[in-house]
Amino acid sequence: MQHASRLSALFLPLVVLAFLLSHAASADARALPEFTELVRESSPSVVNISTSKTRNAGSSRRGQPRNPFEDFFEREEGEPEEEGPRARPFESESLGSGVIIEADGYIITNYHVVEDAQEIVVRLSDRRQFDAEVVGYDRGSDLALLKIEAEDLPVARIGDSTDLEVGSWVLAIGSPFGFEHSATAGIISAKQRSLPRENYVPFLQTDVAINPGNSGGPLYNLDGEVVGINSHIYSRSGGFMGLSFAIPIELAMNVVTQLKDDGKVTRAWLGVLVQEVDRELAESFGMDRAYGALVARVVGDGPGDRAGLEEGDIIVSFDGQEIPTSSALPPMVGRMPVNHDARVELIRDGEMQELTITLAALPDRTVRQRGQAPLEQPPETADADERLGLTVRELTDDERAALDLEDGVLIEELADGPAREGNLAANDVITMLNQKRVDSLETFNEIVSQLPTGRSVPILVHRDGGPRFFALRLPDDE
Repeated sequence: MQHASRLSALFLPLVVLAFLLSHAASADARALPEFTELVRESSPSVVNISTSKTRNAGSSRRGQPRNPFEDFFEREEGEPEEEGPRARPFESESLGSGVIIEADGYIITNYHVVEDAQEIVVRLSDRRQFDAEVVGYDRGSDLALLKIEAEDLPVARIGDSTDLEVGSWVLAIGSPFGFEHSATAGIISAKQRSLPRENYVPFLQTDVAINPGNSGGPLYNLDGEVVGINSHIYSRSGGFMGLSFAIPIELAMNVVTQLKDDGKVTRAWLGVLVQEVDRELAESFGMDRAYGALVARVVGDGPGDRAGLEEGDIIVSFDGQEIPTSSALPPMVGRMPVNHDARVELIRDGEMQELTITLAALPDRTVRQRGQAPLEQPPETADADERLGLTVRELTDDERAALDLEDGVLIEELADGPAREGNLAANDVITMLNQKRVDSLETFNEIVSQLPTGRSVPILVHRDGGPRFFALRLPDDE
């Protein structure tokens, strides 16, 4: 009897432990999302898009049509590449995805999927195929609106990406490498990401596996609502590496509305070039933390110029929204209506100020980069500033014309000192120092003589066709 009691005493804790482990496992299982029903209900509104276009063959096979698996294999040793007189135009095919947003045949996809296409074929989940026409497109957001002649099509439900949080589950359906209606899942890993040359799109960053062929396809939340249009991947190999980017659905639907109503997309414009405020620049401007958008250039006669914005202003709030980083400002401005009076809070000379800026339409033009023109004989006037560790001189008239600058002094040489430590370089043109305009060599020397010691000061230079601020740390007096 005593032996049985001892066994019972040992057995009971094991039963309890097993129960707890089983309960924990079932709880974990319940915590994971179930995508089966979502995929079943959403797939019919997802389409496969194939295009054909004529390309000119170059001196290599780059850009030619290829087997989707070709990237996984090395070219056989000694295989010749097409070149010389044998090169000729060829037909190129591409694959992408899209999503039906209206039952009478309107489809959203990426512009790069259908760019320059001579023929666009849309294939539905029931295997029906339709020729599609481009209703309109917007290069700035990489979106295109297609139309097929069909009725009573399955339509995607449109959601709201602003409800998503970092860590929210999302699912993508598309045609990676041509494998139609493939589903991949992951989470939102960041929001409002800015990518190079994509200033007006606050991308959703995810870890959902997106590959070539997914472009233009939908990104869903757990309620089966479209919250984004998959657009970009970050890759050094051409395949998925853990980072993918989707266009928020609110922006996409705004583009769709404008394309249907006006045939084009109009964005608001502030008329400034901004850069990031890092820790060193924040200190040089007397800020207690790094945030906001630093105005490096004000476009003449633009909305900002007419309202009184100045180079060196730090925009910290736009229409009541704080600017955490400079990349957050362009999308905020771009989604505002033209002629909207925006309230802008900024820091100037260490003090908070407020301006009202009437936004204008973003000009439809390509910014021309001015190259270096032949220069006249440089002036002999130059000045060596030992305090900053550099030698500067006046700009010639030809240099001012070539660089489109009215003010500034040119850096000829650098020695050891604050200028070199602050990443300045020879041929930089200094146009502002410690928030004061440098209009001549005499003004530059005067500003330098009044610089404080033991702290950082901002300096604005013109480099490679554009302006940029740096921070110079001045040593304490010995």
